Amino acid sequence: MTTTSVTEKKGARVHVQAFGTFLSGMIMPNIAAFIAWGIITAFFIPTGWTPNETLVTLVDPMILYLLPLLIANTGGRMVYGTRGGVIASIATMGVIVGSSIPMFIGAMIVGPLSAWILMKVDKIWAGKIRPGFEMLVDNFSAGILGFALALGAFFGIAPLVTGLSAFLEMIVDWLIVNGLLPIASIFIEPGKILFLNNAINHGVLTPIGVQQVQESGKSILFLLEANPGPGLGILLAFSFFGVGLARASAPGAIIIQFLGGIHEIYFPYVLMKPMMVLAAIGGGMTGVAVNVAFQTGLRAPASPGSIIAVLAQTPATDFIGVILSVIASAGVSFAIGGVILRASRKKDLAAENDNELAAAIAKTEANKGKSSSILGNLGASATTGSAVKNIVFACDAGMGSSAMGASVLRNKIKKAGIEGVTVTNQAIANLDGTADLVITHQDLTDRARGKSPKSVHVSVDNFMNSPKYDEVVQSLQGTNEGVTK
Repeated sequence: MTTTSVTEKKGARVHVQAFGTFLSGMIMPNIAAFIAWGIITAFFIPTGWTPNETLVTLVDPMILYLLPLLIANTGGRMVYGTRGGVIASIATMGVIVGSSIPMFIGAMIVGPLSAWILMKVDKIWAGKIRPGFEMLVDNFSAGILGFALALGAFFGIAPLVTGLSAFLEMIVDWLIVNGLLPIASIFIEPGKILFLNNAINHGVLTPIGVQQVQESGKSILFLLEANPGPGLGILLAFSFFGVGLARASAPGAIIIQFLGGIHEIYFPYVLMKPMMVLAAIGGGMTGVAVNVAFQTGLRAPASPGSIIAVLAQTPATDFIGVILSVIASAGVSFAIGGVILRASRKKDLAAENDNELAAAIAKTEANKGKSSSILGNLGASATTGSAVKNIVFACDAGMGSSAMGASVLRNKIKKAGIEGVTVTNQAIANLDGTADLVITHQDLTDRARGKSPKSVHVSVDNFMNSPKYDEVVQSLQGTNEGVTK
């Protein structure tokens, strides 16, 4: 019974992560376009740094047409490749023209849905078309279906999404007016720790935030998840009050998190000490409260969530409030985290000693010839005559933490003198089963196995300095040499 319930919870988490990844997957590849639009807005609108009546005409077409179409095209491609992207763009024009507000939510619905419908329609006559007529049927079927879907989106979906957007905006406004927006951190911060940060930020907050920017020139919603303050405070707490490896690695993680904007770097620190989620929530609520008090916001999404990206999207009038929110949130999360770590310091020190003993035992076992699970799994490649040539680091978005881990392992492989092994990073959703070895965070491994079941999978709890990297390098030396011989 217990095993079943645990499996169900694990499966539910995987499904939630997968859905969240799908939503954020439509936004993340197009973040550069959002940043470009934010810079144009910051410079050329009447309240911008350098107002310009001519260049400001770029703002509305980009937010009303370019950005939603990019999102729809990306969503369509995720479902059905190039044809899916084309019909997604056609259908989304219907929902864009059918409403007077930016149709980001509409694009995220209509784009993938229209691609899925085309995929089903194509299957109806797959293999039944006479040779020479394939292109004719493909183009006309997509064109006619696109025509129908655009009309359906114009008359049916646009009014529904407009109403939904108005309802969501009304809820946000009500929370702001009543000073309740900080409560959102109770849900956002734990969600981030479960690797739903991109889904929360780009799948939920960004569509509503962009609409607010069109109306008021900025949105506080862009600061709810992207604020680097809570993570900074947690890492500072570990730097001062942590023990062992956590304390030693935290200062380096601060640079990656605060300046690089890779928030995932502090998630393992919270996961190893779950009570630290209270520090994240406290810091998040404080940061939101300060931004509400100063009525601050950003002109566009800050991605990645580094202090540099945040300040780059901050209006000239909001610098003081935004900077204070980061400082205050870091201070509160540091204070709460410090109390938690100091209270459990004796127990943590004892556990650290146990870990050292376990490490000594493991070393003794290794000297006796016992191999790790990684050695065993990769050894299977040698026995089947296939060397490990393609290693993929996979994370939720395929950009931040996985890129960092890939860089670390790449350097270790280079120092070991191993040649012919490529180490890349990508989103879990883009795994195609061709990787020999897939490395993921332990909370994401189940999803990765589902996408690439024939690969060898390695789970780590920290992308920056996992001891399993050394095992992988050792395994590569033995496995690849064995195959070469």
